[in-house]
Amino acid sequence: MGPAIIVFPDCFTALGGNQYVNSSAIGDYADYLTREIIPFVDREFRTLAAREHRGCFGKSSGGYGSIIHGMKYAKYWGAIADHSGDAYFDFVYHCDWPNTLNQLAKYRRPGQRPGRYDAAKRAGAPGLDRGHDDGRVRRFLAAVWRKPKLSHGEVMAIMNLCMAATYDPDPRAPLGFRLPCNLETGELIPRNWQRWRAHDPIYLVAGHVRALRSLRAIYIDCGWRDQFHIHYGTRILARRLAELDIPHRYEEFDDDHSDVDYRMDLSLPFLARALGA
Repeated sequence: MGPAIIVFPDCFTALGGNQYVNSSAIGDYADYLTREIIPFVDREFRTLAAREHRGCFGKSSGGYGSIIHGMKYAKYWGAIADHSGDAYFDFVYHCDWPNTLNQLAKYRRPGQRPGRYDAAKRAGAPGLDRGHDDGRVRRFLAAVWRKPKLSHGEVMAIMNLCMAATYDPDPRAPLGFRLPCNLETGELIPRNWQRWRAHDPIYLVAGHVRALRSLRAIYIDCGWRDQFHIHYGTRILARRLAELDIPHRYEEFDDDHSDVDYRMDLSLPFLARALGA
């Protein structure tokens, strides 16, 4: 590929990662990228300052952000590349919430003891059926940020909490966001989960056909052994793009979700060709 200016903004948050959308709980990162970073880069560097020459790419959460920006913020981007981006939330996120609840249960008050369990009282505590924190999430976050090293379960729990803050913020709720399920029983709260699904790329495609067709190029790929099952969501996404006659390139490869940056050897030249002068 020819020369290019590649920008890597630091979007680390108090809850770890970032989905690059606006959220009152962790910040308006879509606005940050489009209204602050783009003008800054165009002002400070010798760019071709037009959306036709500007692309957006990323992996995992960054891949999700890329496809979402291709849908909702296409006036800023001329092409996008989505590597293993989150899609089909019912597969990707929902299945891991039991593990997250087990991590959070270590911080419930009072703690669990053997013997009789009053399910009606515990699960019916104020706010739990609305997805509110009863204090265990706050205590969990305070504890893990003091640790020098986290377990895999703790990392995944932070990730799921970050998703809750991204997809279902509520300034009136404890910590500024709602959880998708009851902390005691794990019962899904339909209204809360529907707000998550409203951010799922597979459900957004049909409402953003014009924006997606306006892009010079769309690249999507995913490993068919992705441990978060994202390949199923990307297949659905690619299928819906095809059904709507939205030009795109979708590839799969023999790998999982981790350490797949080598796939940018394909996507970056693809973007450079599409965005060239």
